[in-house]
Amino acid sequence: MEILKDYKVHLLAMIVVLFCEFIGKQSIWIITLYPMLYAMIIGGIISLPKFKILNLKNMNHASAIMMVTLMLLIAKLGLSVGPKIEMILEDAKSALIFQELGHFAGTILLGLPLAMMLGMKREAVGATYSVAREPNIAIVADKYGLDSAEGRGVMAMYICGTLYGAIWMSILASVIAKLDILHPYALAMGAGVGSGSMMAASLAPISDLYPEISEDIKAYATTANLMSSIVGIYIYTLFSLPFASFLYNTFSRLRRNRHKEGAL
Repeated sequence: MEILKDYKVHLLAMIVVLFCEFIGKQSIWIITLYPMLYAMIIGGIISLPKFKILNLKNMNHASAIMMVTLMLLIAKLGLSVGPKIEMILEDAKSALIFQELGHFAGTILLGLPLAMMLGMKREAVGATYSVAREPNIAIVADKYGLDSAEGRGVMAMYICGTLYGAIWMSILASVIAKLDILHPYALAMGAGVGSGSMMAASLAPISDLYPEISEDIKAYATTANLMSSIVGIYIYTLFSLPFASFLYNTFSRLRRNRHKEGAL
């Protein structure tokens, strides 16, 4: 009830939504900007402590409300999967399985070397073995503890993903969709990375570009997101985290050997 009585949060949310809807969809070159993107940016600005518009209590209430609204969003999207499940499994069963490798291995193969080049140590393992959502934090906490270097890495990426993930996914999905180099179903499956907010941000530009198959796009994205969330726990635990640790140790050993040769 305390959350429901926090009128400041509800009023600000309504004002931001109305303002962003008034601006509407805007296109800049091949990038299409949507009201959801404006809302996230404005929300981030008005929540800055120095402006003293929202206090910590208000922001905690907003976080709790967001979890509820995301559940409703996922439930709504999930309803689009049922009628099309046979089509999805028939047309894209193998594609759904293989595209999951990109969600798990892609963050490691691309992110870990870059993180090490930027100076990260064992933090790079926790930061790059996944997309760093709630289940991924739990896995690292159980194996290493959140006070470890790996724990600091996954928590840092969780915060960055919460603040910037949906914004980045919205822009990225818009650019790639406009380039017309991938099938819309592939784009939809790529949007399902295991995060409800990131998936929703990605779906807006893809569905807008292909309105005639928007329901199919939502179904593919939701299915991929579900697979990433459920199957991903086992893949993250049994493959991604051990592989990221192995790759880090390998790169670290190569770096030490190179430094020794340079010293000689």
